[in-house]
Amino acid sequence: MKRILFTGGGTAGHVIVNTALIPSFQEKGYEVDYIGSYEGIEKDLIEEMEKVNYYGISTGKLRRYMSKENIKDPFKVAKGIIQALSILRKRKPGVIFSKGGFVSVPVVIAAKLARIPVLIHESDYTPGLANKLSFPFADRILTTFPETLEHVPEKKSEYIGAVIRDELFRGDVAKAKLLTGFREDKPVLLVMGGSSGSGKINEAIRTNLEELLKKYNIIHLCGKGHKDESYSEKGYVQYEYVTDELKDLLEFSDLVVSRAGSNAIFEFVALEKPMLLIPLSRRVSRGDQILNSQSFERQGFAHTLEEEQVTGESFLEAIRRLDEDQDNLRDRMKKYEVEKSKEHVIELLERYEKGRDQR
Repeated sequence: MKRILFTGGGTAGHVIVNTALIPSFQEKGYEVDYIGSYEGIEKDLIEEMEKVNYYGISTGKLRRYMSKENIKDPFKVAKGIIQALSILRKRKPGVIFSKGGFVSVPVVIAAKLARIPVLIHESDYTPGLANKLSFPFADRILTTFPETLEHVPEKKSEYIGAVIRDELFRGDVAKAKLLTGFREDKPVLLVMGGSSGSGKINEAIRTNLEELLKKYNIIHLCGKGHKDESYSEKGYVQYEYVTDELKDLLEFSDLVVSRAGSNAIFEFVALEKPMLLIPLSRRVSRGDQILNSQSFERQGFAHTLEEEQVTGESFLEAIRRLDEDQDNLRDRMKKYEVEKSKEHVIELLERYEKGRDQR
């Protein structure tokens, strides 16, 4: 039996590419295993899939800032390495695909000890800390942005583009209309704050709800625990988070307001959705989303609004400019070829699994 193991977690962005690839390997007859954390979002997303064996392990948070928890993290990572090594020796996968996130670090290190080839996928413009720690143990590093090659080990890295989920191209407007219950025929504004939500984006939408509803129907993905039942206006629907329904809601939508996580914004390009990106501030992140959004703005795929610049007035003005520019944005996105990166990743993984590449 051919076996492949996937890892990655912490955010939906560290899982989405894995969920895009897993069905292809199942169709090819692979037994699929997944190593994630005990309680992370990856556990919920992967356990929704059929015939995927999920294993939880210990993981540290690998903080960049001072914290008492930093003392415990090396021990958690060490425990995770031992747990992952035990799983790998039991399951004996032929190859491992890592999407990043803290939980991937023990798995990649264990894979090196077990002499199992590892391919890492880096979605963002610059690598995150978890992937940086994992790079020395990887056999191959794949990047979404060509500029990322300047920040990764040259000899074992390759630009492959974005891996887009096939299911996103099968959205059904009729299902979305039934789900949302919209009755008026207005343009649809889809608002996404990431899997955990964005207080800043939520506030900007709700502060301007009355004005925005004059022109748009609004679908608001507000994040777990951020749904506010006091807002029940006609033409406005809230969801904490959606999975299977996302393809339908995207197909239904005309404009998108979103954070600037790499996987999501490349999906918007593939679907030709004009977007206003509000990246995570450098005050609470390493600035990767800012670089992602700047790259997309330079290419003419998106408008951006820095989080520190978001006010009720600036948000409305940004939506107005996005609306006026949507045709130009779509024209530019049409010229972007969604590369056959998914097929290329599958081919690479199969080659490593069969041992045809040098390890």
